[in-house]
Amino acid sequence: MPIIIQPAAEAHVLPIIDMVNTFAAENVMLPRTEESVRQTLADWLVAVDPDAAPGAPPILACGALVPLTDALIELRSLAVHSSQQGKGLGGHMVLHLVQMARQRDYQQICALTLRENFFVRLGFTLVDRWSISPKVWQACIYCPKFHRCDEVAVMMNLTSATQAADHPLARPAGWNNLLKWSEWQPLKLAYKQKQGEPDRI
Repeated sequence: MPIIIQPAAEAHVLPIIDMVNTFAAENVMLPRTEESVRQTLADWLVAVDPDAAPGAPPILACGALVPLTDALIELRSLAVHSSQQGKGLGGHMVLHLVQMARQRDYQQICALTLRENFFVRLGFTLVDRWSISPKVWQACIYCPKFHRCDEVAVMMNLTSATQAADHPLARPAGWNNLLKWSEWQPLKLAYKQKQGEPDRI
């Protein structure tokens, strides 16, 4: 029987944490706590092998969706077990998460990644990190790599261009609903000043 991608269950919480935090220790993603995974379990997908032999990894891949606004959702914590890397499982996980976002009626899905070409091949486009909802950066400021972040932002529209343009939240994806201009700009300015960029906005 082939590998199955399915919604995460309670039994997958600890395997998700183990997998994600293994990669977090290598500085390729942010760690997750058991509490955070349990609270968002409905937003996670896992890949499992129903015919796995005893002692095999309980999950082979995982990934989650994190709502940012009513129109924009972020793909996070995409991880594939080392035994499955290079076999296309990561791409299947992304496409299942994209479909899940569509089913929830989101207009756009974004991600911050070190492998932008992987996402581009799946239909995402490169975007300016600062064009993504400030809610992403509210989480990022707690990351030890915030001031030397090397991740790239990617985005995919989940509706047609006409539908997206006509939607009241599409400018882009309702980001101005999260923070007022006066609250958003100091965060951006602090990042740029730490990077040694001129303090203009």
